[in-house]
Amino acid sequence: MKKILLVVDMQNDFISGALGSNEAKAIVENATERVKDFDGEVIFTRDTHFENYEQTQEGRKLPVRHCIKDTYGWEVCDELKALPVYEKSRKIDKLTFGSDELAVFVKEEKPDEVYLLGLCTDICVISNAMLVKAFSPETEVTVFADSCAGVTPDSHKTALDAMKMCQIN
Repeated sequence: MKKILLVVDMQNDFISGALGSNEAKAIVENATERVKDFDGEVIFTRDTHFENYEQTQEGRKLPVRHCIKDTYGWEVCDELKALPVYEKSRKIDKLTFGSDELAVFVKEEKPDEVYLLGLCTDICVISNAMLVKAFSPETEVTVFADSCAGVTPDSHKTALDAMKMCQIN
């Protein structure tokens, strides 16, 4: 049975940096434990922007510089980077909310189960969960709600409810 854990955007800028929140800080320990104990392949995504961020559509709609490649804010948090699995894991740098590279990967690999955790539930977690479901419809998809945080607690809950309606556990 092929199992994948997708660790979505557990980056410094989303935890304690430009777009950080207390809710994001609160899930780091749960996320670290889930990654440490996972029996399967672990993939990390990194929200990735460049110096021209303000000229992009996202930059115009969210004018907060974040996750600029090769900055401290772009890096995955230290707690996860310290785990032995981090170095040998696949890293996917994504330029938008969902990852086309991840979609192609799951379409080709057809994993039995994909689990997701990370930030933000209501933006990147939901986008990637829906891509996995769309590109590998027979894959069982589960989101660890206690290891995710949204922009707000209400939008976190709304995203979880939306995913549930799309047969995501």
